[in-house]
Amino acid sequence: MQRYFINQSADENQCFFIENKDDIHHINKVMRQTKDDSIIVTFLDEKVYKCKIISINQQAIEIKPQEQQDINTELPQHITICSGLIKADKYEWMIKKATELGANEFIAVSMERSVVKLNESKVAKKLERWQKIIKEASEQSYRLNIPRVQFKSNLKEIYDMINHYDYVLIAYEKHAKHGELSRFKKILKQLKAQDRVLMIFGPEGGLSENEIALFEEASTLVGLGPRILRAETAPLYALSAVSYEKELLG
Repeated sequence: MQRYFINQSADENQCFFIENKDDIHHINKVMRQTKDDSIIVTFLDEKVYKCKIISINQQAIEIKPQEQQDINTELPQHITICSGLIKADKYEWMIKKATELGANEFIAVSMERSVVKLNESKVAKKLERWQKIIKEASEQSYRLNIPRVQFKSNLKEIYDMINHYDYVLIAYEKHAKHGELSRFKKILKQLKAQDRVLMIFGPEGGLSENEIALFEEASTLVGLGPRILRAETAPLYALSAVSYEKELLG
């Protein structure tokens, strides 16, 4: 059954309106649903309900919560993926798959070795497109929330945010080349529920020495296995490792 998000807290005693134009089109024209059909809706407070369609028009779809669903699809930890700008198709693929794997937030950063440059005049349009991709991936993967994406012009802006996190990890290819495996494994075992983790990944050209030095005393450099991963693959490897350690192994 198709799933949608509503930016309001759930209440079994009232009706709600889906007003997102894309959602209205999808329900009405793509799924061809009508009055009295049911959809699954995730509310702002992360409660999920099977809802009955009360009415449909071009401006809104009225729904009524009927049956709460017992669903928990979020990682135990809050993971922020901070990555250097990479080619558009690769970044879009990465945020889509990382959303499916449980990432909570994305920060795209213009780094020293980023081949791709994002003009300030195009930031808003890019963020809108990325957010739409994330929303669709959240619906597809039964997420309880929609991860947020933002853009920062350099890593210094990220450094100013690190006090918000319990762990700051930097994926460093030199550690992978030298076979360093223990740090990431050790931190994964240490992670507790609700810990906030910032994971930093470089662009295609990797992180510069200056960027590594900036975080030297406030982060942990980790290797992600013995192989050198592409910029769009490394975040997915890291998220999969977190899921395996904290969800599958318990």
